[in-house]
Amino acid sequence: MRKHWLVLTLGTGLTASLLAGCGSDKGSSTAGKGSAVVMGMSDDIQATDPASGYDPGSWLLFNNVFQSLLSFPKGSTEPQPEAAEQCSFTDSSTKVYSCTLRDGLKFSNGDKLTSEDVKFSFDRMMKIADDAGPSIMFPMLDKVETPDAKTVVFHLKTADATFPSKIASGAGSIVDHTAYSMNRLRSDGKAIGSGPYKLDSFTKTKAVFSVNADYKGTAKVQNSGMTIRFFHGDQAGLKKALVSGKIDLAYRGLAAKDIAGIENSASMNSKSEVVEGTSAEVQDLVFNMKDPVAGRLSVRKAMAYLLDRDALVNEVYQDTATPLYSIIPAGISGHNTAFFDTYGPHPSPAKARAALRADGITGKVKLTLWSTPSRYGPATDQELAAIAKQLNASGLFDADMKSIAFSQYQKDIKTGKYGVYVKGWVPDYPDPDNFTQPFFGDGNVLENNYTNSTITGKIIPQTGAQSERASTDRDFEQLQNIVADELPVLPVWQAKQYAVVRDSVYGLESCLDASTVFRFWEISKG
Repeated sequence: MRKHWLVLTLGTGLTASLLAGCGSDKGSSTAGKGSAVVMGMSDDIQATDPASGYDPGSWLLFNNVFQSLLSFPKGSTEPQPEAAEQCSFTDSSTKVYSCTLRDGLKFSNGDKLTSEDVKFSFDRMMKIADDAGPSIMFPMLDKVETPDAKTVVFHLKTADATFPSKIASGAGSIVDHTAYSMNRLRSDGKAIGSGPYKLDSFTKTKAVFSVNADYKGTAKVQNSGMTIRFFHGDQAGLKKALVSGKIDLAYRGLAAKDIAGIENSASMNSKSEVVEGTSAEVQDLVFNMKDPVAGRLSVRKAMAYLLDRDALVNEVYQDTATPLYSIIPAGISGHNTAFFDTYGPHPSPAKARAALRADGITGKVKLTLWSTPSRYGPATDQELAAIAKQLNASGLFDADMKSIAFSQYQKDIKTGKYGVYVKGWVPDYPDPDNFTQPFFGDGNVLENNYTNSTITGKIIPQTGAQSERASTDRDFEQLQNIVADELPVLPVWQAKQYAVVRDSVYGLESCLDASTVFRFWEISKG
């Protein structure tokens, strides 16, 4: 994400001809049907203003309250028209992208949605450039033009074939130009969009959504409203609310042991069940390349040889995650197993020792693994402590784990205080570019002082210009191999996605895919 560092398997192929096609649904207008649904979630919604929010909770709101020109249909990683009737690149260099809007679009306050609102939304996001916002996704955006009320033309500074996926994400949310300021964020907790739902109220404890009767788009709403109750990391409280029937489903936040227990029908009553989907959420160890200890390649290699991913996902995550052996996760086009191939499937203390000795290191390597308690999942501290234990068991390391509140954690990373620290990532869009450019391109979000001229000067620009995404696989394979050799990061695990539902709730299978779009409208309650 969003998105920020943090939780299907379909390839991507963003061809211009596909995107030029019209959506099969010319528009729908519905007040919803069925019962309202109450969902519990441990993630917070950090913002209701799309120019600011860049986290999973906020994008969950954006994807349901706002429309983007394009969207990801359920089970697909290819964007299709949503607020737009059609979109396409209009030049061979993938630097000019044009969209035509649907007829009859309205915001939830009754205002018409025109190309002026689309231009305003992007211009506003880029002008405000909020540190916690998604403007970082659009360094390539030069200007937005509106030849008429239904047409929007994006001019890019550099070729970017993934631009359609970027504007299909929460970052492409369209706001009403009469309801938002060009120069500042909304701070009233309200949201005016044209999506399937309206935000009726938003407090620290809950958010209430009703169906937007004026919505025109591809979604078919299967309920009469949604309420999210926030548990702020309280796993026990989330579980208790589900067992007691105070909520209909739990999404993001149950402990791994609770999910495993539910699957085994051992820890909760028969009225609840686990719905599993695949996910492109990943977690890595990051190395500060200027650190006097972690900056030594031999130390990083030794850690790569000693990391036991299978033990971690089994003991800490109760198999609710899978071992990750490259920076691009399984299920995303271009994925390979570079770390598996380079460092092997099982820990090798002998190879770790040899790497250290070849660099003249004969004593134990003293090292701190820095963690933050909840931002990247409630088991992060436990995971980092387990990794430290694995390193120490080899007799080659004297490692410990320290955990810092996220606000201070971010500041310390910026100042280079940490040698090894954890980062998690929920993708903005399901393309290998989103697992590489933000981490290894100019101004990367890792902030670990790593650069590689082949990656930044050749591979990232070259893959970014390829509209046929399958043709980028060889370049992304080269990039992954470089990272495995130079070790600026060490991939640890890839998440599975889970929701736990009571037996009267249906449709969650359509909310848990690699697009990371949680679709309220697919959920029904009998």
